[in-house]
Amino acid sequence: MRDVDISAEDSHASLRSGSESDDVGFADLRSAGLLESAREAPADEPSAGLERRLEAILMVTDEPQGVIHLATAVGRPVAEVKAAIDTLVADYDGIDANGEPTGIRRGFELREVGGGWRIYVRPEHDELVTDFVLTQNPTRLSQAALETLAVIAYKQPITRGAIASIRAVNVDSVVRTLLSRGLVTELFADAETGAINYGTTELLLTQLGVNGLDELPHISPLLEGGNEGFDGDIR
Repeated sequence: MRDVDISAEDSHASLRSGSESDDVGFADLRSAGLLESAREAPADEPSAGLERRLEAILMVTDEPQGVIHLATAVGRPVAEVKAAIDTLVADYDGIDANGEPTGIRRGFELREVGGGWRIYVRPEHDELVTDFVLTQNPTRLSQAALETLAVIAYKQPITRGAIASIRAVNVDSVVRTLLSRGLVTELFADAETGAINYGTTELLLTQLGVNGLDELPHISPLLEGGNEGFDGDIR
């Protein structure tokens, strides 16, 4: 659904990993002047304009985005970005600036996960969205999607960067497709890097007609002269 450059994910991962990383990141960015303004922006820019710019970025990202990363992207101070994010959270939750309900609660929410922010479907709509995606979009998977799905199935839990390393191509859009089909899911965020680890779902097992991952066919006979990218037991 959204494209995120893998190198960008890796380069900013440490800034989303915890308080110590945040302290170092703030010090580095302050010395470089990035906390004040990564890029020149109009001094009289209304706060609503900043909120809409952040919203546009968050709508097209697959991974949670750290506040420092977002501040750098929009060229505004971190404090302003934090305030704008709080405003967006309240807006999506149907609460105005005075804390009063507006009566309009969005079907999605802005949630902090793994040291960053990302837009998610609200839990009460998960079943509806999953059913829509699976029943209304029954097109077959591409070869690239099948290959990526195989890597995740045999190497899970695995990050998107590791998948890309094995396949030697960018896999952002492919992983997005697999997520939308309900065949893979986000398992957890790495405690040190903040990178999302992916794994397969029960739906995949159902589609394959197996009871568990241990029933997946051995891939060793299919590898031509090597096991590159598949360290250890590859069945």
